[in-house]
Amino acid sequence: MSGDAGVVEGPLHGYHHETYVVPLPGRPGEAEPVRWKCREPRPGLLWFDRRCFASEEELLRALQGRIEGIPDLIQAGSAGLQRFIEGETLGTLYGSGGGIPSSLLGQIVSLFGQLARVRPDSLTAERTCTSVYRAAEGDSDGFLERLILFTEEEVYQRNMPDFKGLFCDLGLDEVSFEKLRECVSGLTRRPFHLLHADLHRENFVVDGMGRLWTIDWELAMFGDPLYDLATHLYLMRYPRDQEDLMVEQWCEAVESESVVPGSSDGWEKDLPKLLDFKRAQSVFTDVIRTALSLEEEERTADASLLARAGDRIRQVLSAATVPLGIKVPAEESVTAALGRWCEERAESAGVMAGAAVPGGA
Repeated sequence: MSGDAGVVEGPLHGYHHETYVVPLPGRPGEAEPVRWKCREPRPGLLWFDRRCFASEEELLRALQGRIEGIPDLIQAGSAGLQRFIEGETLGTLYGSGGGIPSSLLGQIVSLFGQLARVRPDSLTAERTCTSVYRAAEGDSDGFLERLILFTEEEVYQRNMPDFKGLFCDLGLDEVSFEKLRECVSGLTRRPFHLLHADLHRENFVVDGMGRLWTIDWELAMFGDPLYDLATHLYLMRYPRDQEDLMVEQWCEAVESESVVPGSSDGWEKDLPKLLDFKRAQSVFTDVIRTALSLEEEERTADASLLARAGDRIRQVLSAATVPLGIKVPAEESVTAALGRWCEERAESAGVMAGAAVPGGA
């Protein structure tokens, strides 16, 4: 595409996609080449979140002119390219747990207001989520139940063959999901609209003019608007005063911009429940990712490595004791459980390698 393979950058760092940046001649009025990104999912990866749209690029095309600060797109042959946003991520500029300038906070609030105007019947982008995971309009309880069901079936049960022993050692089982449902049920009905569903600091890019851009729309869905706020708060880790301000301004934005009133109804009661769900959901994803990171390190006998991994797992377990109805195992118990899992994986890999070699034991 560029005419010079030497100017192509990549693959860029990222978990889910292999991404390359390609400079192409600018459009009329643009003197300099413009950089575009070409990416596709990495094969063989674990996915822990629902995909509700057939194509992120198709969604972005449908949102042009409706949502500000999203990447432009061009079609280059069979490849759909997103414009590479030049700037720094919010996480690079303002790390997790720190406050952000009011000008940027205001732009995030404005984004929520724009999302509130995009109703399920007003968007042409193809949706692929099955009826099993799609709740009826306004059924916030049903929406959350389907998120729980996805975590239970596609994260917990699907990975049971590889992680059953570790889950058991950490006190995670089917009862955990029963407790979670009891803890978070009874949500107020709210009209559904478009959710980004992954608004964290690395998905915001600040350009040289101080404008905020929102990237990575692949987890977008239609659903309870309060879930988008809960996910945002959970991932951003605002200081308490700024978190309170965001909640206040979010309520004003979605109520004033939403096509249907009531987007913030019952938030005082329901926001803690949705945050509890996010804490519970993270337990299963973080346990799997942390264990796999040990396997990738290939230094599983390193006691300090196991200890650090055990500490990460105990932190996520501690945050979810109430919604999952669990007790956090002692530090040495978690470390020992991770050690056993690593040993079992190594033994299993050895058996499979032996079976693949003629005459192997």
